[in-house]
Order: sequence, then structure tokens, then C-alpha cells
Amino acid sequence: MIRRALVFQHMDDEPPGLFGDFLRAQGAALDIVMLHRGEKIPSLAPYDFLLVMGGAMDVWEIEAHPWLVREKAAIREWTMNRDRPYFGVCLGLQLVAEALGGEVGLASSPEVGIGKVTLTPLGRRHAMAAGLRPSMKVMQWHHAEVTRLPDGAEVLASSDISPVQIMAAGPNILATQFHGELTPALVDRWADLQQYRQWLEEALGANAYGRVRAEALPLMPRMARISQQ
Repeated sequence: MIRRALVFQHMDDEPPGLFGDFLRAQGAALDIVMLHRGEKIPSLAPYDFLLVMGGAMDVWEIEAHPWLVREKAAIREWTMNRDRPYFGVCLGLQLVAEALGGEVGLASSPEVGIGKVTLTPLGRRHAMAAGLRPSMKVMQWHHAEVTRLPDGAEVLASSDISPVQIMAAGPNILATQFHGELTPALVDRWADLQQYRQWLEEALGANAYGRVRAEALPLMPRMARISQQ
């Protein structure tokens, strides 16, 4: 049972969303650290779960975002030294992959909007993917990806663009490249993020946001069930 969860947030518009709702519904207390605002990472000792969200920055942009250095160190301490449960979303997947010794780089092309991910043969029999359908439509919004897995990590789901869509490492680490935290309200908030809209239009053409929103909203209940699973 999760009693107290620590959340690393990197942007005002990338909060825990549905995952925060699920944790609170289980009775967990959430302490959210707004790293981009300069908030300090507390002692990890009181926590039994770490949730790391997404963000527009990349794992290698430590000059622009020096707090990334401290965050990576905290993730290494959490996963390698304390061996406690970790869940990462998008940037949160890339950060834990690098912290564990893997590599992250630019994807062959941005992957944004609604896309399909497919469970790998391993994913279809893996306990951490239990209950998921073999093929799922999810929300993507990234231009970087895991290019080399850490030792011991396993790929549970892939897409045509980015092979590492769900990654597990041991019994306590799980992360997704896609955004399972989104609610309709968060999709609307992302309309105001210039960089996110730019990625979307580079991939899908002018005025792509309206088309993506129209496609996403009817799928939100199904995507929420995927996230809860």
C-alpha cells in the first residue's frame, strides 16, 4: 500500500493528472516538488513511491535546467540504492533510463497526437502489463526517446516511431513514453504551450491541435482505463 508519494514536476502544465487522482483514491498523500521553480528535493526516506512527470526539456539540457543534475541523482538513489517503486511518464521514462545507465537521444521524428502502441511478446505475458490490450491508442507528445536500454531493462510496448513505449526494470520500475496522466482539461491547457503546438504542427501540419483534440476527447475514457490498469 502506498502511503506517501513524492512527485517530481517539471512544468506548471504537466501535473500528476490522473495518476495523482489514482494515488489519492488509494489513500496516498502526494508531496509535489516543482523543480522548474527551484524547489528543493527533500529527503527520500519518508516516501514509498516516486512519480516523475513529463516536460518540454530534454535530459541533456543541464545548462538550461541545472536542477536536472540533482533530479537524476535522486532518481539513482531511489531506484538503485533504495529500490523502491518508481513510475515515470515521458521525460520521467527518459530520466530513469539514463539514471540506470541507458541513453536518450532525438527520435527519428516527433511523435505527437494520438498514436498506437503495441505490446511486445514479453509485454503480453509480463505482470506489469497485465490487463492491457495488445494494441492501444494513447496520447504522445515527445521528440526524444530511449536509444539504448539500461542493463536489465525490458520493453513491454513499442510504437512504429519509438521502440521503447513501456519500459520495466526489475519489480519496482515502470515507465511510459506516452502520456497516461492526461485529462480533457490538461489537453486544453496544452493548447497554450507554444513549444508543444510547434511540435504538433511540425509533425501533422498547420492547425493540427484542433484535429488532435477532436480525436482525443472521445478516446479519453478508454485511455483513462489504460492508465488506471
